[in-house]
Amino acid sequence: MSAAAPKPRAASSRPPKSRANQSRAAARSTARLAAVQALYQREMEPLTTPALLHQFHVHRLLEPVEIDDGDEADLTPPDPAFFDDLVAGADARAAEIDALIAAHLAAGWSLDRLDRPLRAILRLGVYELLARGDIPVGAVITEYLDIGHAFYDRRETGFVNGLLDAVGKAVRPQSAAK
Repeated sequence: MSAAAPKPRAASSRPPKSRANQSRAAARSTARLAAVQALYQREMEPLTTPALLHQFHVHRLLEPVEIDDGDEADLTPPDPAFFDDLVAGADARAAEIDALIAAHLAAGWSLDRLDRPLRAILRLGVYELLARGDIPVGAVITEYLDIGHAFYDRRETGFVNGLLDAVGKAVRPQSAAK
């Protein structure tokens, strides 16, 4: 699967991150993109989680990402441990994650009706909201919106935003109150 690089974020009013924090954040962003690709690949070619992780570690995580025009994106290498957590965690909690997504879909919609990349984005975002309390809700949503922009137009990314926001409020009500 060929994926476009996520678009850069707009300037923030927050204080700048240290170089180490920027590097860690960039490695996690790249790991998220690779995890979306891994879940997509799993839907196309069913593999066990260990086989999928092995395949990505050996053949994909260190490969440059191609963008639509055939060029290579200049991405920070992914954090392999974070990648493994995302893929293995989303797999281990798949039934719970899919139930949460399905509960927040409009009437008449099912998870199977969504495009495969969109399902992967939502599953990973919901996994992070459930399992990664160390990452703020807003950061999770922003990261998956950035990935969504690499694959989709405004309508679909608005859908990602709305669904992840609703799930975030449901699974982390203390964060929503802030």
